[in-house]
Amino acid sequence: MDPTDCRVVDIDDARCSMVDKKSPNFLASIGAHEFYSIEMWKAALTELMTSACLMFTLISTIIACLDSHEVDPKLIVPFAVFVITFLFLMVAAPLSGGLISPVFTSIAALKGLVTLARALIYVLAQCIGSIIGFYMLKSVMDPKLVHTYSLGGCSIGEDGVSIGSSLQQHAGVLLVEFACTFVVLFVGITVAFDKKRSKELGLPMVCVVVSASVALAVFVSITVTGRAGYAGVGINPGRCLGPALLHGGSLWSGHWVFWVGPFLACIIYYGVSVNMPKEKFGWVDGEYDILTLALGHRRIVSSNAV
Repeated sequence: MDPTDCRVVDIDDARCSMVDKKSPNFLASIGAHEFYSIEMWKAALTELMTSACLMFTLISTIIACLDSHEVDPKLIVPFAVFVITFLFLMVAAPLSGGLISPVFTSIAALKGLVTLARALIYVLAQCIGSIIGFYMLKSVMDPKLVHTYSLGGCSIGEDGVSIGSSLQQHAGVLLVEFACTFVVLFVGITVAFDKKRSKELGLPMVCVVVSASVALAVFVSITVTGRAGYAGVGINPGRCLGPALLHGGSLWSGHWVFWVGPFLACIIYYGVSVNMPKEKFGWVDGEYDILTLALGHRRIVSSNAV
């Protein structure tokens, strides 16, 4: 007979009841019941389809912009990112939450907006969706463009050639990934995950804020940093996974940067977000105007002198 079995007559009844209570509570805390929810799987399927269509549309558009004959096509890319991201958020947000990225899903789980079980399935669906989207893209894209742009993957080396694998050589890109992802979280997600402000602004405006923050991060990473061969901020690690699996080669060099940077930004942002003011900031209507304070202090000094 198993001595750990609660049916043994000489075992402490209190300890048995405690063990019996802990297991269900743990499963409930991670949202294990959602594994049996049809609606959760429908939402996960929505995330998968959204990720696949988003990657196919977004990357093909970006490559088209970069391959155009514009003087500086990189200036067009942020605008394209904004429009496409906005449209997909408008569609997916009411259906599955519109998280569309392992980064957004992770911060939602950290803040308790989705269960850990749902977050796990969402991340898996988003990564699979990315792979499907890039597979479709590779199937229809000119092989020369696939080679030239490394299937739109997250590369660090110039023209898809790695600049090295040491930590020091990837530190700059890691910093950009962290900083740009943090900007998106601080600007876009702070508004999107605030129920009161989201209700006040409405879904379209919230999607505008999130899309604009993503476009801003892309603009900074590809035009301001000026790092040779850097393909731009990933923000969505799933976007980097698909091309790495399907195209391979130099895309695996430094691939960890596109996961560590965004998830590090998630952790730091979570620490910042829990310490943000809970109440809306209120102005004091000029009560502490410096001139008023100075004149008031002068009157007090004069009256004391008299």
